[in-house]
Amino acid sequence: MRPGRLEAFSDGVIAVLITIMVLELRIPHGADLAALRPLLPILGSYLLSFVFLGIYWNNHHHMLHAVERIDGRALWANHHLLFWLSLTPFATAWMGETGAAPLPVALYGAVLLLAAIAYTILQTVLIAAQGPRSRLASAVGGDTKGKFSILAYAAAIPLAFVERSISIGLYITVAMIWLVPDRRIESKLHQAPEPSPGQPPTHPS
Repeated sequence: MRPGRLEAFSDGVIAVLITIMVLELRIPHGADLAALRPLLPILGSYLLSFVFLGIYWNNHHHMLHAVERIDGRALWANHHLLFWLSLTPFATAWMGETGAAPLPVALYGAVLLLAAIAYTILQTVLIAAQGPRSRLASAVGGDTKGKFSILAYAAAIPLAFVERSISIGLYITVAMIWLVPDRRIESKLHQAPEPSPGQPPTHPS
């Protein structure tokens, strides 16, 4: 199965999630800058979540363009990722509405953690479907950034009950290191795919 339909479906889901978040933004009760002050936590949580969803879209796009085929496991792994991403508007709204209270900040981190784990599972399943010599396997390598992200989220969840600013700082740090799409995968897109065992190598025309 080709990855085109899977990518199109995922793009649509992420677009809907961003739309839901922006529709939940409240209109200020006033016409001056002071009217925006009570909404700053909500706007801040929206901005952070928008960046995270944009990062997932960017890297999901690059990852699927580095694969030649998908199977049933990849479909369900992708649904698993979209499930956790679909909770982003809820976690974002709760954290913003409560002014980043400890429990909502921890829950926000839990959603980020589970989405990161789900992305790693999808990546692993796709690599298995392509083979160990595939462009995707070569590009991902040890996945240092992915492992760091999971560890940072896991640490941020309990830290939210100690000092929530540390947790939010960890979320922002992870977002910063992922802002640029993974150049390893992007560079592999310009290379010819590795030949399957028993097949002669192909050359770009």
